[in-house]
Amino acid sequence: MANTDRGNQTAITEFILLAFGDLPKLQTFLFLLFLVIYIVTVAGNILIVALVVADQQLHTPMYFFLGNLSFLETCYASTILPRLLASLLTGERTISVHGCFAQYYVFGGLLAAECYLLSAMSYDRYLAICKPLHYGMLMNGRLCLQLAAASWISSFVVVGMFTYLISQLTFCGHSEIDHFFCEFTALLKLSCSDTYMVEVMAFIVASIDIFPPFAITLASYSFIVVTILKIPTTTGKQKAFSTCSSHLIVVTSFYGSLMIVYVLPKTYKLRHLNKVFSLFYTVLNSLVNPLIYSLRNKEVKETLRKSLNKLMAFVGIW
Repeated sequence: MANTDRGNQTAITEFILLAFGDLPKLQTFLFLLFLVIYIVTVAGNILIVALVVADQQLHTPMYFFLGNLSFLETCYASTILPRLLASLLTGERTISVHGCFAQYYVFGGLLAAECYLLSAMSYDRYLAICKPLHYGMLMNGRLCLQLAAASWISSFVVVGMFTYLISQLTFCGHSEIDHFFCEFTALLKLSCSDTYMVEVMAFIVASIDIFPPFAITLASYSFIVVTILKIPTTTGKQKAFSTCSSHLIVVTSFYGSLMIVYVLPKTYKLRHLNKVFSLFYTVLNSLVNPLIYSLRNKEVKETLRKSLNKLMAFVGIW
């Protein structure tokens, strides 16, 4: 975006991501903390993807979606954390306008895709628990591929159109983004253009990419809870609940932090709290998800144990 005069204002070509610059004494600690989080996040999610691909026992719809989710979480962390780590290490906080739009596009697309993937996983659990006799016929490989492809493609297409609309705004004067990534509401505050149409489009995008998947997820678990409560034995209830407990924890954490950030009023006192909760749905969920699925899932733990045994045997040969 070239420098052009707009009255007495000049269009800016780069933003300043303030991140956690108001905590200068904690920069080294934060760098080491986020570096460990990034390494563990990438390693954990790649491990989940590798296990799902390598083990035939995990070639089921639930693990197919889990592999997609783990790949998404790896991309999620890699979209935000490397830039944040560089800023904490070097003190360089500037990002070009086009670079900011690119980061928002990838982040927004992944956020929307995660909403869809979580809803697909909820639907899968609904069929497995509420329609067990028809599960194999309804949730077949073709439907899994269609749901996954629709999640990825529709998300990035819709967010792409929205990002293009944002890129048409003029940003001038104040260039500091009080966040650790190029977040939508923070960007709008810096625009000196009329943002009414962008805000309307934001509501439309949310109506397409966030509300429907959330409604599907909520409806699926409502039916699941009703079905579980009808199971006569305690053992049967525990067994049914165990098949979806990990996913329920992930869904609650993701949507809970998302709602806190975007539903609570944007007061000055809550500004830093919003930044902290943004860490949950952008960074910490990506770290916690593979731990939840690996520690609470018997099939994943068994596959991991077999893989470690094979690795130890291979190492022992050499």
